Amino acid sequence: MTLLEQWRKMAYESQMSEQQNNYFWGNYFNLEKGIYEKLLSAPEEAVTGTVKELAEKYEVDLMTMVGFLDGINDSLKKSNPIDSMEEDTPVSLEFDKELLYKNMVGAKADWLYGLPQWNDIFTEERQKELYKEQKSSTTVVKGKKVGRNDPCPCGSGKKYKYCCGR
Repeated sequence: MTLLEQWRKMAYESQMSEQQNNYFWGNYFNLEKGIYEKLLSAPEEAVTGTVKELAEKYEVDLMTMVGFLDGINDSLKKSNPIDSMEEDTPVSLEFDKELLYKNMVGAKADWLYGLPQWNDIFTEERQKELYKEQKSSTTVVKGKKVGRNDPCPCGSGKKYKYCCGR
C-alpha cells in the first residue's frame, strides 16, 4: 500500500467516533497551519527534499506530511508524484502563490488564507481580488428563462411554445 493510500485510509476510511474524528482533524489542521506559516514566511525559497526529510524539517510525522503533500499538490508549480511516493521520494514545495491562495479560499480554509504571512506577499486589495476571482469561478449563473409566449431563441420568429418548446 502506498503512503498516499495509507493516509487516505487513515484520514477518510477509518472507523473513528465523531469525537476522535474531530480531534484527528483539529490536530491535523493545526499542524498544517504551522507548515504553511513557515512556508509563507519565505515564499521565494524553493523547499525540496524527500518526504521523510520534509516531515523532519517541519517536525511532523510521516503521515501528516503525506496529507500535507496531498493537499498542496494542486497548488505547486510542478506536481509531485503523490500516487507513488515513498519515504525517500524527492518532492518539491515550490508553489504558485496566487493559485495556493485561491485553492485555500476554494477549500473554505479561512485559517489558512487568513494567515498574516499573506500580508507580506499580497496587498489587502490583491487578496480581496483573488478571493472574489475564486468565489466567482465556482458560481453558476443561470440564463433568463424563456417564457412559453416569448419569441423562440432559435430565431424562427415563432412563439417558443410552438417551436422549440414542444
